[in-house]
Amino acid sequence: MKKLYAVIGDPIAHSMSPAMHNDLFGFYDIDAHYHALHVRKGDLQKAIIGLKAIQISGFNVTVPHKVDILPMLDRLDPLAEAIGAVNTVVNEDGELVGYNTDGEGSVKGIMNIIPDLFNHRILIVGAGGAARAIYFTLASMGIKNIDVTNRTSEKAAELIAQCPYTVNSSVLLREDAENDLDEYDIIIQTTSIGMAPNVECQPLSLHNLKENSFVSDIIYNPLETLFLRSAKDKGARTQNGIDMFVLQGALAFKKWTGIFPDQKRMEKLVLNRLGG
Repeated sequence: MKKLYAVIGDPIAHSMSPAMHNDLFGFYDIDAHYHALHVRKGDLQKAIIGLKAIQISGFNVTVPHKVDILPMLDRLDPLAEAIGAVNTVVNEDGELVGYNTDGEGSVKGIMNIIPDLFNHRILIVGAGGAARAIYFTLASMGIKNIDVTNRTSEKAAELIAQCPYTVNSSVLLREDAENDLDEYDIIIQTTSIGMAPNVECQPLSLHNLKENSFVSDIIYNPLETLFLRSAKDKGARTQNGIDMFVLQGALAFKKWTGIFPDQKRMEKLVLNRLGG
């Protein structure tokens, strides 16, 4: 019997996940299909009951449901529970179990370039859901030196205070982060600033960025933001959001099938769809 998988969200028509996962099911000769399901905010609980009733094998969760879905699941992975958001659900013997692969996807992407993160100072730009997933994932790994800068310093302080893992962190105002940027080896940009159509914006100035630092931006449309171009001009190594998107999907695929898929194949498909 063909297994069913899905992604739920609102909006959902733009999602590249169906093309990515259905290609993988074909490549690995798995009898399964992945659907995009438009689920409005007020219909979430009914949708989850329906998905469980049809014995769906697993599904992804995107905006605006990543937080609201928590009480509707049977169990939560400890990291997902700490983050307070779920993007991947696995049907484990009739129980819907929630995971968060967003943070791990980002961190694995960075570690593909910088395998050892433990001796580096890290600055996270932003304090929203993506920042929280990445910060908590890094902290859960034992990474100790992570600072946060955000337009609203109170939100950054709240993110740090709510982390259940031991980590040395400070909140920086934007001006202080810009002035002290040469103290950081890795900068992770997690906001939507610079995303199309507002491509001429960036979250902070990189005038004090040190050469040979590493700058990651979770945005992948455009493929190279003004923030990344500025970093490259300063001699930094850069990474866009393709790796995070692909790897969070790869981690979900592994939880569903036991197979960690071909990352390069996934990247090629996504880039083709983006016109890159």
